[in-house]
Amino acid sequence: MQIYLVGGAVRDALLDMPVQDRDWVVVGGTPEAMVGLGFAPVGKDFPVFLHPKTHEEYALARTERKSGRGYKGFVVQASPDVSLEDDLARRDLTINAIAQALHPDPATGRIDPAHPGPGTLIDPWGGQQDLQKRVLRHVTPAFREDPVRILRVARFAARFPDFTLAPETLALMQEMVQDGEVDHLVPERVWQELARGLMSERPSRQFEVLRACGALKRLLPELDRLWGVPQRADYHPEVDTGVHAMMVLDMAARLKAPLAVRYACLGHDLGKGTTPADVLPRHIGHEERSARLLKDVATRLRVPVDCRELADVVAREHGNLHRSSDFGAAALVRLLERCDALRKPERFEEILLACECDARGRLGLEEKPYPQAAHLRQVLAAARSVITADVAAEAAARGAQGKAVGDAVHAARVHAVAQSLGL
Repeated sequence: MQIYLVGGAVRDALLDMPVQDRDWVVVGGTPEAMVGLGFAPVGKDFPVFLHPKTHEEYALARTERKSGRGYKGFVVQASPDVSLEDDLARRDLTINAIAQALHPDPATGRIDPAHPGPGTLIDPWGGQQDLQKRVLRHVTPAFREDPVRILRVARFAARFPDFTLAPETLALMQEMVQDGEVDHLVPERVWQELARGLMSERPSRQFEVLRACGALKRLLPELDRLWGVPQRADYHPEVDTGVHAMMVLDMAARLKAPLAVRYACLGHDLGKGTTPADVLPRHIGHEERSARLLKDVATRLRVPVDCRELADVVAREHGNLHRSSDFGAAALVRLLERCDALRKPERFEEILLACECDARGRLGLEEKPYPQAAHLRQVLAAARSVITADVAAEAAARGAQGKAVGDAVHAARVHAVAQSLGL
């Protein structure tokens, strides 16, 4: 048996980037031989094993043959006869089709996969050259057999923003979309890849690539229709709603926002894509329309609850948060209540961050402060300073019940906010 380090670990090492996970391919091995060495089988669709000490994944070299639609429509062959070159040929991009051979330790003559050290690179598809040229290029025409590769390429474009997409690869992706391959992707895998792209260095590139190949219109038509929709230039110097959405998303990445915030940024203005043409560039009521569209997206892609709930609040309330400096104490407390900020102050911080990204994700306003955040933090602190149990007890002593008790607590919070702001 021969063992090779493959894929992202080799790529990232060549780019002088931190190596997060290591994957290995075993040539000339059998499932029986792997189990005999103490490896634990975990692969459901093809033979993958966990190392007994490092718990890293080791896969037997394999080939794949298309047998149906979608990313599961494959017949997998894994046998000792499959060569390393055969295995590398099935990979998506040349930069991911580089292997590193392990060399025995000179002192012991043994190979220690936990500490592989330097090794010979095997690069039959020109991956090193494409790394130097900063190009994302498919390995072989077999790329078209797996529609998940469209999502992966888009994600890699977001992770490596200085890489360009080879024209022939874009053309192949466009053909795959036209052939309907994208329509057979399962929602969980779509969300998985989108989420990883959202957390990349420049997430806007993921959607630029998906839009360029036509996949965005199939997967997220609510987002795709934003391009070309105008906004008022006095509020949005960039004018185009799709451009704004991408600027907000990249601002979220710049501010190191978590996934839920980035997803909220992506969808906060979806409703502008359904604004009637005769009222453009105004977008009256787009907040509620955005929330309804986000509900559809979340259901279709099975978006996690934390992401969908934050996105819903941000879609509905971002305009009110932007204007909150002009609100009186009562309106401010009602805003906190709609955002559930009194019960969930940590999530309110995420709402504030999403709104800051929205305000700064505009042409020429990237460095503009967002004082509304500090203002609303002061408001929340004042409202939370009210000891609700004491207020409720006093109201009950006066004979108040049910809603009247809640009204008394609300009034106490309004009073505390007014005092804090000097209103």
